[in-house]
Amino acid sequence: MTPAIRKRLVQIGALVLFQAVLLFLSAGRLSWGAGWAYVLLYIAFIAMNGVILFPRQESREMIEERSQIKAGSKGWDKIIGVIMTLFAPAILVVAGLDERLGWSSELALWARIVAGAVLVLSYGLFGWAMASNRFFSSVVRIQKDRGHTVQSGGPYAHVRHPAYASQLISCLAIPLMLGSVWAYLPVALFIITLIVRTALEDRTLQNELEGYKEYAGRVQNRLIPGVR
Repeated sequence: MTPAIRKRLVQIGALVLFQAVLLFLSAGRLSWGAGWAYVLLYIAFIAMNGVILFPRQESREMIEERSQIKAGSKGWDKIIGVIMTLFAPAILVVAGLDERLGWSSELALWARIVAGAVLVLSYGLFGWAMASNRFFSSVVRIQKDRGHTVQSGGPYAHVRHPAYASQLISCLAIPLMLGSVWAYLPVALFIITLIVRTALEDRTLQNELEGYKEYAGRVQNRLIPGVR
């Protein structure tokens, strides 16, 4: 295992712990079933991704890429990244506070179960995108050092940014699964930022990545099939 992969595993472990701490601290208790369901689903998603990706050399190189910010990363994306790292945890904090203080009315169990199932599907879409794109990165940059080319297989045959589509679905499902209507306030801010990032990344790829304009002409949907 390379140092870069070990670094990425530490980053992922820290992210899981950080989310769990935010959830249960804001809820004020550990005996919160929906909170544990969220954490366990997230851990299962990471474990499944590891099982699928680690045996493949090109996927391990992609994991190394995601462990660091390299030269060529767009300055505007670093700013957007900071904003998103504020809004995403805010969803969990508001949901936890809602659980503690009872801001939202009790949501039907079936609706929360359906939301959990949708969250699982969104995780599956994210994993599929990772497995289909050897240049899948945490930041926006043209990876000339890795021979960056257009990836059009898997979910990329249907939408140009399936990972962002997955994040869109996830952040819509999480508040409902956790039983918090108020958590949709930070969700709205997160979605606005996500749409802006998608538009800027798509423009960067069309301007700087050979063949991407032609690909965009074939696959005209950025996030949602049928919606340009």
